[in-house]
Amino acid sequence: MTTVKYHQARVVLLVSLVVTALLYLVPYFAALAYPFMLLSTVAHEMGHGLTALLVGGSFQRFEMWSDGSGVAHVASPSSALARAAVAGGGLVGPAVAAAAGFAWGRTVRGARSCLLAFAFMLLVALLLVVRGFFGFFFVALVAACCAAAALRAAGEMAQLVLVFFSVQLALSVFSRGSYLFTPVALTANGRMPSDVGQIAQALLLPYWFWGAACGLVSLAVLVYGLKVYWRR
Repeated sequence: MTTVKYHQARVVLLVSLVVTALLYLVPYFAALAYPFMLLSTVAHEMGHGLTALLVGGSFQRFEMWSDGSGVAHVASPSSALARAAVAGGGLVGPAVAAAAGFAWGRTVRGARSCLLAFAFMLLVALLLVVRGFFGFFFVALVAACCAAAALRAAGEMAQLVLVFFSVQLALSVFSRGSYLFTPVALTANGRMPSDVGQIAQALLLPYWFWGAACGLVSLAVLVYGLKVYWRR
């Protein structure tokens, strides 16, 4: 990366962090953070579904609701390790998506490519697995934003959109971190075992142990993504 591009990447990250701080610190801006909470739900549930596919299972459908809760309905192999991997895939999903955004967001060309890849992935999800009006509307909106930023926005703006989205996903790892330490999940569809509760059922150790483990993995993935972004 040339010195100019390296400086631009740092400026983009700084602007993203400043805007994010304003969203959460200025009272009248707080409502603007709501869509980014929903964005982390999409990354979380897609993490479950994609992990299920990776271990030889299937991703059947994905539902989400306006309160930010969501459910990925998957069929995974019967092995305990596969079931645990699928449950953990959602927990690290936002961190993996954020790290990918940081890694590709170092350059305008990389940012455009990553945004197009995200848009394509979400479009496929819309066609195959997203169910329910609210989830379909929001996922379609995110896909459209990613495609528009990749194809129509000026280079620096496309880069800013990707890095800003990545900052929001990275922040969600911490702002929604309490979910890592609860055995029960409350969704618009009712109570069900949380992801760490499911891992504990599959692999025996307590849910809080797996919550801490998933948190550390998410942190390591984020640090790696930021390190790639920041390097010369």
